[in-house]
Amino acid sequence: MNIIKVLLELAKIRITFAVALTTIAGYLLANKAFDAGLILPTLGIFLLACGSSALNHYQDSDKDMLMERTMKRPIPSGRISHTFTLIYALVLVVAGSLLVYVGSDFVGLQLGLLALIWYNAIYTPLKRKTAFAVIPGSVIGAIPPLVGWVAGGGDLFEPRALILAFFFFIWQVPHFWLLMLKYGKEYEKAGYPSITGVFDYRQIRYMTFLWTFATAATSLMIPLFGLIHSNIITILLMISAVWLVVVFAGILRKKESEFNPFFYFMRINYFVLAVIIFLSVDSLVKL
Repeated sequence: MNIIKVLLELAKIRITFAVALTTIAGYLLANKAFDAGLILPTLGIFLLACGSSALNHYQDSDKDMLMERTMKRPIPSGRISHTFTLIYALVLVVAGSLLVYVGSDFVGLQLGLLALIWYNAIYTPLKRKTAFAVIPGSVIGAIPPLVGWVAGGGDLFEPRALILAFFFFIWQVPHFWLLMLKYGKEYEKAGYPSITGVFDYRQIRYMTFLWTFATAATSLMIPLFGLIHSNIITILLMISAVWLVVVFAGILRKKESEFNPFFYFMRINYFVLAVIIFLSVDSLVKL
């Protein structure tokens, strides 16, 4: 058994790396410089997210073994024990919390722990109760960029920070519902409430398009709130937002047999990555 591979799986490394990127974006927007002050809060949020993900593996292990998509995860496959996973998660959470506190301040630590609590103590139990848990659950994605913002010297309640958080909140709903279009029946078999059991696929596709349109519209509010100053970056952002809406219009046209949720899942991920890059470049380079 490759223990490193197992530890990385428990940490959901691809997701937690993306979380770290949003923290970097928040820091650069507030600080307007790429400096050593970025390292500790980013690494801290990364470790906190890894710990939260490992704890989620522990919490969901009973359901994971019932779904084909997740039954090969470390705990249900028997590659790691529940006890080891819990200890690993706690070590990551403690280390991450210390780094966030040292690299930011007490407000940054509070935000980091809020993300942990919201994910593991609110969202994770809630998704066993309602098919709409993702909507309050999306608050989790709005917090890491705020940690970066605070660490970079920004005011938590400044309108620019709030629109940044709102963007990273709203895009996660269509992102998750696309997964439900692909795996919803598996979730239902495992005993989770799923929107596929509440709405038919046509309705879910229409709602996903509306949430995606709202994501694109929210991104266009970013320059209006003064987070982007470059005309070139603003134009690129507008082009990307139009591209996203045009691509997702295909959700409304495709026949069921031709529809591939993963195609759209990756496109909205590309769009969010592009927004992160635009924000970071604009904060560092005058174009």
